[in-house]
Amino acid sequence: MNVHFIAIGGSAMHNLAIALQHKGYTVTGSDDVIYEPSKSRLQTQGLLPKTMGWFPEKITTHLNAIVLGMHAKADNPELLKAQELGLKIYSYPEFLYEQSKHKTRVVIGGSHGKTTITSMILHVMHYHDKDVDYMVGAQLDGFDVMVKLTEDNDFIVLEGDEYLSSPIDRRPKFHLYKPNIALLSGIAWDHINVFPTFGNYVEQFSIFVDSIVSGGSINYNEEDAEVKRVVEASENTIRKIPYQTPKYSVKNGQTLLETPEGDLPIEVFGKHNLNNLAGAKWICQHMGIDEDDFYEAISTFKGASKRLEKIAESKTSVAFKDFAHSPSKVEATTKAVKEQYANRPLIACLELHTYSSLNAEFLKQYKGALNAADVAVVFYSPDAVEIKKLDAVTQQQIANAFKRDDLIIYTNPDDFKGFLFSQNFDNKALLLMSSGDYGGLDFDALKKVFD
Repeated sequence: MNVHFIAIGGSAMHNLAIALQHKGYTVTGSDDVIYEPSKSRLQTQGLLPKTMGWFPEKITTHLNAIVLGMHAKADNPELLKAQELGLKIYSYPEFLYEQSKHKTRVVIGGSHGKTTITSMILHVMHYHDKDVDYMVGAQLDGFDVMVKLTEDNDFIVLEGDEYLSSPIDRRPKFHLYKPNIALLSGIAWDHINVFPTFGNYVEQFSIFVDSIVSGGSINYNEEDAEVKRVVEASENTIRKIPYQTPKYSVKNGQTLLETPEGDLPIEVFGKHNLNNLAGAKWICQHMGIDEDDFYEAISTFKGASKRLEKIAESKTSVAFKDFAHSPSKVEATTKAVKEQYANRPLIACLELHTYSSLNAEFLKQYKGALNAADVAVVFYSPDAVEIKKLDAVTQQQIANAFKRDDLIIYTNPDDFKGFLFSQNFDNKALLLMSSGDYGGLDFDALKKVFD
């Protein structure tokens, strides 16, 4: 098969392109800008476009399929040429479904936790030498790529994102996978630029539950009231299996999971992650891993990249970086670090970086999100607000939203860095939460502060 990628440089897109090349397909692609690490990975595989830009002449009737990425626009010259020639155009999730129609599709959905749960499942499978196809949104230890597709594997594990499929397909990605086995971890309003009301956002998860194939199953976090309501209201003829956070304890900075064989030390921590672990255990059991084997494998799981990732540690201090940006995830992550290091003051820093978090109305959702921190800091760049063409957000609006009188707010990257590097981290825990980089924070230099 000859497949051409329009916007090949995307995080998901370049991994799919590499996976198809490994499968024996002839792959080409275009993009107008490609950043690291996509650029190096494509270059290593011989897939990096020689020239950046869009070239309609690349689109010919010799192509069997076009895969269209979200970075492209609806008037993209290559897309228009493909439409003119009547070529088959797939969104990323459509193409994944086509590649997995004859497999057992396991889809992990939820506003938060889906990357971690998918990563836990793949870690357990890899630990026990069970080969499965997959698509996951983070780089994992022991895995070369984030997408794997074969002809032979029975299972494919898919991280089910609720964001849009392509510029010409406005359906959420996870509506297209038609799972045999599904999981729903949590529902917390996000992507307000696409789903302007909470009700509209929740509706997408109802559609997801109804898309599970007849006779399939869903495991769902019954501690999330909205998840419980959505799943239990569905009239789809599927098995509905609830899960909840398992019992655990924290002793001397070590989380111990209660199991039938006794307390098990594990690397991940926090109620949110333990809840994720319970969901992953159910899915692994559906895939043929018994409980004892799951516990053996999960005790070695250190977490997905950018998800509560330990970036520095000394005898008396520790620093974590996390992708958290939605209000519920910020609150859960802050509580988790404080619980794990209860005897250390916690400095929690949040960058408001996404479209939702920089929206003055949505900001109200952050009320109390940083309350578990001893020192709470918020950084945002007015430039980011301008780039996203949003109304200006004031420091007062942020202070009012978080409902914390001692909240420290920075709008200048240098001022924020000055604060961070002036801190004495002895006997303290530092938590940095963002989907951005705090205006160019040098994490390597920060790590040296902890040496």
